[in-house]
Amino acid sequence: MTRPADHPAPTLRPLYRAEQVRELDRRTISGGIAGFALMQRAAAAAWQELRARWPHVQSLTVLCGGGNNGGDGHVLAALAAAEGLAVQRLLLKPVSELSGDARRAADMATAAGVSAEPWREGLSLEGDLVVDALLGTGLGGEVRGAARQAIEAVNASGLPVLAIDIPSGLHADTGAMLGAAIRATRTVTFIGDKLGLYTGAAPAHVGEPVFCALGVNAEAEGDLVPAARRLEAGLIAAWLPPRPRDAHKGDYGHALVLGGAPGFGGAALLAAEACARLGAGKVSLATAPEHVTASLVRRPEVMVHGVRGAGDLEALPERADVLVVGPGLGQGSWGQGMLQAALAASRPLVVDADGLNLLASRFAGHQRDDWILTPHPGEAARLLGCSAGEVEADRPAAARALQRRYGGVVVLKGAGTLIAGPEGLAVCSHGNPGMASGGMGDALSGILGALLAQGVELETAARLGVLVHALAADRAAREGGERGLLAGDLASCARILVNPTVCDGKGEDDAAATR
Repeated sequence: MTRPADHPAPTLRPLYRAEQVRELDRRTISGGIAGFALMQRAAAAAWQELRARWPHVQSLTVLCGGGNNGGDGHVLAALAAAEGLAVQRLLLKPVSELSGDARRAADMATAAGVSAEPWREGLSLEGDLVVDALLGTGLGGEVRGAARQAIEAVNASGLPVLAIDIPSGLHADTGAMLGAAIRATRTVTFIGDKLGLYTGAAPAHVGEPVFCALGVNAEAEGDLVPAARRLEAGLIAAWLPPRPRDAHKGDYGHALVLGGAPGFGGAALLAAEACARLGAGKVSLATAPEHVTASLVRRPEVMVHGVRGAGDLEALPERADVLVVGPGLGQGSWGQGMLQAALAASRPLVVDADGLNLLASRFAGHQRDDWILTPHPGEAARLLGCSAGEVEADRPAAARALQRRYGGVVVLKGAGTLIAGPEGLAVCSHGNPGMASGGMGDALSGILGALLAQGVELETAARLGVLVHALAADRAAREGGERGLLAGDLASCARILVNPTVCDGKGEDDAAATR
């Protein structure tokens, strides 16, 4: 599909590593803005967000660490006191041991009449709301000692939490939880948005993310290449403009789903149905013969072929424009034959589920530029020869390693799905816990196959497919709730999303505001 001239490629929001944001901070200060002035801007922005989100709060507990993140907390405490709020200021490090801007900020809070006391285990949190200014983005090792005690006390309190820059205990680059991490209600981050706020453990700890640039234009620094880009809903309309009035099914490709070994027909059918709902011109399904009748009853628009083995496929793969292989494939001889036939065909591939497991075990060493691999952490671990825990400890690194080893584009599924391709890393922060149910990956593989069949370029198809899949799940959850959400619920919601003139846009806007 050629993108029309009036639909330029969208610019996705840049995300940075903590080291890059520190460099932006350093450059801003060297450019003439004092470090303490920048700290005051950050605290003022956080204070504004606090008042906007919790306008009726009358008392705060502010936990301050020993660095500049703690300094932001001290300044915010002073601002709150100036507006008449009761402020409890708890310190991990005595004011006498602070230095630089952090000391200046602590003195500012003291001058504003805010008392300070050292954190100690068992201390009561007296505010209606907690401000987390403990550890910031410089954390590299596991949280221990008093910091861990404070984090656990905040989480146990049940109080709403505003995290400054990042929830304490969360790794700013990977989103991994370093032993313990604050569960925030809202997180206000500054200067450059951080990759670690959107993947791994982050969705369970960040709450609502809000980015405040503080007047710093990170993208103007051309030598600081973003660590990733964040997918936003506007990508859908930009890449899927309305169809011309004289369109016909031949314009939108033919996708073939290979899957549904004996006893596993549902997964392949879910993929085929999602593929059809996302607009592929024709969809075929090659599945075990015993699944043909059920498939035709469920979705008669799909051309179903009963195949006892790869020999029954004949020229079917070559007649398709894209192949989706893996849903319900199994790892037996039937599945092995289907995958071997798919790999031999000169067609773009989407490989999922047991297709990935077979790649890791019986078809190792394959690398190609025209496929999308869609592993969850367990499958990613098998493909990399490591543990799922190692994958989750640094999801961005795992996604990049998979793409280097196997080529094409890799979709590392999970909370904050990552897409790694030649253009770099992208992250999807949409989706919900209702997606923790069987068949969701099968629906995604069908969506990806449909986009490739329609001529969407490989990496764009991966990004767009992940985004549509997540937003469809969010839409379905709004209509019926997260618990009990089924993969089969997504196809109709996804269809609405890829038709922007039909979609009412409710809830599809980016969750994080830019101030």
